[in-house]
Amino acid sequence: MDIKKAVITAAGAHQRTLPLQSLVDRDGTSKTALQIVVEEVFAAGIEDLCVVVHPGDETAYREAAGAHGGRLHFTEQQEPRGYGHAVLCARGFTGEDPFLLLVGDHLYVSREAKTCAQQLVEVARAEGCSVSAVQATHESKLPYFGAVGGRLDGARRGLYRVDSVVEKPTPTEAEQRLLVPGLRAGHYLCFFGMHVLTRGLMGILAERLSGAGAAEGVSLSAALAVLAGQERYLAVELRGRRFDIGIAYGLLTAQLALALEGRDRDEVLASLLELVAERRR
Repeated sequence: MDIKKAVITAAGAHQRTLPLQSLVDRDGTSKTALQIVVEEVFAAGIEDLCVVVHPGDETAYREAAGAHGGRLHFTEQQEPRGYGHAVLCARGFTGEDPFLLLVGDHLYVSREAKTCAQQLVEVARAEGCSVSAVQATHESKLPYFGAVGGRLDGARRGLYRVDSVVEKPTPTEAEQRLLVPGLRAGHYLCFFGMHVLTRGLMGILAERLSGAGAAEGVSLSAALAVLAGQERYLAVELRGRRFDIGIAYGLLTAQLALALEGRDRDEVLASLLELVAERRR
């Protein structure tokens, strides 16, 4: 499976300004969150990238992408009909091809030389099917994420065959439907904000958009639950962490994570220790 296209969703009412925020990247350069994510995508071997934006946001996003602005495609989500609908808005761009999907309000910090997107794309190419990145997450965070249940797939560590998908489950629902052998008690495999998806997913989204109840919005998690029943669908734990910059202190936490993986790590650590010492005086 050759993956050359990617989609970033950034049209949500509470999401659309977040990718425009500035941070200092690992190389010490000031960049927007969008630019950091775009560079993550292209480092994974992606050639064409489409950003789904709120009407009228294209110019701001093209500028925020910096030197990469001229390489981007844009499509607008004309009305808020759910995250699944935002993904479906890019169907004219993805066509029949598999694609990498990322959310615009997350940043990703890898614990190895390969970026998180690169790790995911390599797994999807090897397995030849849809793959969602997941992260073991404490049950207290379940209200913020979709989660999957399944079982280990083959000998590869951290690779799971997905049986069920639930959006923002309660702890009771997660315990009943999403237990995964090998995880610590009270932890579940929650979405990382990054997927590689086949054309079958777009067909499912289109069907759900035209079906009963679509007026309330189209959920990507619900579509992925259908996908799990129709074709092989995997989840993989990557060597890295996701940071949701839309939650309280999310941007700060992401900035610290980038700094501690970057060239100025020692200087940042010294400053943090100095702040802690001052607080204890």
